[in-house]
Amino acid sequence: MQLRLPRKGLPRWAAAGAVLAVLAGGTGTWTAVASDDAPPVHRADRMLDLDGVRLDTSYFTSGGDGRRPAVLLGHGFGGSKDDVRAQAEQLARDGYAVLTWSARGFGASTGQIGLNDPEREVKDVSGLVDWLAERPEVLLDKAGDPRVGVTGASYGGAVSLLAAGHDPRVDAVAPQITYWNLADALFPNGVFKKLWSGIFFSAGAGAGAGAGAGASDGRTGTGTGTGAGAGAGASGAAARDGKAAVADPAACGRFSPEVCALYQRVAVTGRPDAAARALLEARSPSAVGSRIKVPALIVQGQADSLFTLGQSDAMARTIAANGAPVAVDWTAGGHDGGDRETDRVQARITAWFDRYLKRDTAAATGPAFRVSRTGGVDSTDGRATLRGATADRYPGLAAGPVRVALAPAGPTAPDPSVSAPAASGPTAPRPFANPAGANPPALSAVPGLGGGLAQFSSLGVGLSLDFPGQFAAFDARPQSVPLRITGSPTVRVKVTSTAPDGSAVLFAKVYDVGPDGRQQVLPSQLVTPVRVEDAGRDGRTVDVTLPAVDHEVPAGHRLRLVLAATDLGYASPVAPATYTAAVEGPLSVPTAPAVATQAAGLPWWVWGLPLLGLAVAAGLLLTARRRTAAPAPDPALAGVPLQITGLSKKYAGTDRFSVRELSFRVEQGQVLGLLGPNGAGKTTTLRMLMGLITPDEGEIRVFGHAIRPGAPVLSRVGAFVEGAGFLPHLSGRENLELYWASTGRPAEDAHIDEALRIANLGGALERAVRTYSQGMRQRLAIAQAMLGLPDLLILDEPTNGLDPPQIREMREVMIRYAAGGRTVIVSSHLLSEVEQSCTHLVVMDRGGLVRTGPVEEITGSGDTLLVTLDGPVPDAVVEKLGAVRTESGLLVRLDGKSATFLIGELVRLDVPVTGVGPHRRLEDAFLTLIGGETA
Repeated sequence: MQLRLPRKGLPRWAAAGAVLAVLAGGTGTWTAVASDDAPPVHRADRMLDLDGVRLDTSYFTSGGDGRRPAVLLGHGFGGSKDDVRAQAEQLARDGYAVLTWSARGFGASTGQIGLNDPEREVKDVSGLVDWLAERPEVLLDKAGDPRVGVTGASYGGAVSLLAAGHDPRVDAVAPQITYWNLADALFPNGVFKKLWSGIFFSAGAGAGAGAGAGASDGRTGTGTGTGAGAGAGASGAAARDGKAAVADPAACGRFSPEVCALYQRVAVTGRPDAAARALLEARSPSAVGSRIKVPALIVQGQADSLFTLGQSDAMARTIAANGAPVAVDWTAGGHDGGDRETDRVQARITAWFDRYLKRDTAAATGPAFRVSRTGGVDSTDGRATLRGATADRYPGLAAGPVRVALAPAGPTAPDPSVSAPAASGPTAPRPFANPAGANPPALSAVPGLGGGLAQFSSLGVGLSLDFPGQFAAFDARPQSVPLRITGSPTVRVKVTSTAPDGSAVLFAKVYDVGPDGRQQVLPSQLVTPVRVEDAGRDGRTVDVTLPAVDHEVPAGHRLRLVLAATDLGYASPVAPATYTAAVEGPLSVPTAPAVATQAAGLPWWVWGLPLLGLAVAAGLLLTARRRTAAPAPDPALAGVPLQITGLSKKYAGTDRFSVRELSFRVEQGQVLGLLGPNGAGKTTTLRMLMGLITPDEGEIRVFGHAIRPGAPVLSRVGAFVEGAGFLPHLSGRENLELYWASTGRPAEDAHIDEALRIANLGGALERAVRTYSQGMRQRLAIAQAMLGLPDLLILDEPTNGLDPPQIREMREVMIRYAAGGRTVIVSSHLLSEVEQSCTHLVVMDRGGLVRTGPVEEITGSGDTLLVTLDGPVPDAVVEKLGAVRTESGLLVRLDGKSATFLIGELVRLDVPVTGVGPHRRLEDAFLTLIGGETA
């Protein structure tokens, strides 16, 4: 887990000549950076003296002597310029002059950390722009005004916004996972975000002993790997000291005194004061929002309890209102972990700068809005597989609201599925307690714990904890159809409090509850804190805006609003009190109907498919006489769908075997899963099996017949590999009929009605294929592979583009298909689907066979969770948990206990957890067999 906050930009603070005179005293070295066949990158390292502070910088260029736009690339809080070196080198190869620097107080730079103080860090950025203006490689709009963009993540992301607001020479920005208003981020709705603030302070306070030592992501620049325990410890130490009104210099590290005093003061009281808010707001991009008028690509993370999607929404609305082009991209990861989609995001940033710095009007900057959605699990690395949904304009956080009625839930409430009101009137008040000392606290988003789980919430995976008697819950009726939440739900509640000052601190969250009413998932592991004042005997009505998420609630599931009195990540009142809460209207759920998963573009070659078929046929005729005679059929294998013996293949121009000495056998009635990391040779094997390419050594026999291009026995094989080509102007049914006619086989042998039932496209079968979504094309392609009910069916990633119900249907189809005596071979990255649908497995790695056999024989059994760690765990604790150490962490058997119980034990035992997730037995066996490869 990494952390970075930003800085501010300022008007030009010195004339160019004066800056050059100051910089002349800096030292520098030039280095040529080679990268395979890529153009060499030249790097110049030097210390620049700016306003009495020495900044450690690196300057990257590549290519000829012509002038080019410049990019300032900032790093994250707790890191240094080294974190962003790889991205800087790539931008240089793409035609930019790139300047990176370690911010004040970090890396080898001197000075104190002022949290983007306009008189400190922001002034530094303008000084760097001055320096770029004097470089002969940098394109100028006018004297002293370089063409420059600014980007960075978190701390470096905010500095890009601040630079644009303070310095009119900035031409474009691309902030990532950052904040708009730091006071709102750390003190949301007047509640102190104590764990994140503690981590933040620990990272800066330790900078004096070597800032950035914990930085780990050289491409994203996302900061230091400080754990949640460190933050809690820093906060606790300040509270025990009791003298935080004045900063303790020994505890401040490189923080400026006013920032140090702010943290120590708020950490003791647990409540932000007006002075603390004012200081952070003055050093936030929101302070200069009306002056940010440059094109902005805003990238924000969904798995981010530090800087939420609401922060990016505020910056997008403000900058767009200023008249500047804005695009918004919600990635799957964030400060809490998960997939930051680094390669995709950096490519999009480059395209953004190509458009607005190089002024390349042909540069594709991408959609106005994009959100990454989880589509499954990649077996090679256990990560969520992602698919993008887009819209041609940013919808905000409240588009397409749907009103969902709520009723009290709990042991004394009737079944909400029966009694939930059809209207949206008020509910009866529900009492709950704030315990003394705010302990034990509820569990939702915890730095270092919720990260990887956040992006799996759409798959029904999540861990949260609410203690009985410390929350009120309100349920909706089960959904009759799926409901996609995209944005921030809102609800009006009335709260009363018995606290002496009449106040209450609540933590609002919306769960996705399964059909059993007990299994619940907290989307993105996010919660909204709310401080309610003057909620004494008469109570007070407040409008609550819940966390912005992108999450689909399946049919049969219901929404549950929970108002809790505590949360581990935040400061709660320590005095005991009783609260009551009543819902005074429906839950308003934004659906953003204009946002939809985009269908894959139709390949150009589909239009030329008939011509391609003629060309292939001609080629076969011309070469038919040159073929060697195929080996005679083997009668002993007439009933064996597939036997591969000693198969090897090396592509021309390479020294590495794609497939090497591969041998295995498949029997009738089996559903065989072909598994392996990327590059294992799976697709090459399937292509040889279908006669598309010829092996160098070995043989493949299907029902005893040796496979050669055009072998008659291939008529008994149906295949879906690397997608299917359809004529877009024809309907789905017409495409299937045309395909079957091209085989020359009788129409009655097609069994087309059975294939159409499998496709389950309904009325869409009569529509033109060009109107199909990617999932519809996928189902049509699988139906095409099943035409003629082949004895051997080969499916390569058959569930790509299918939603969960369709995936389940496809699983049942494969099982039924094999049960009729036929055989299915499926290659898939969804290990959970392979485990549920396949009877046997072939595991490949580096072109060779690793293991083959029945699924249960390879996987073994056991009901376990995988706990990943940020540090060592004593043997006594491992023994107490009954856990087993692995390279990935701890495997803990549930033995009938709930995952929630396990989370409570981990927190109680101070285990340095970075993630807890369902341990899929096949996944563990697979990674063990291939040695943990994630290629």
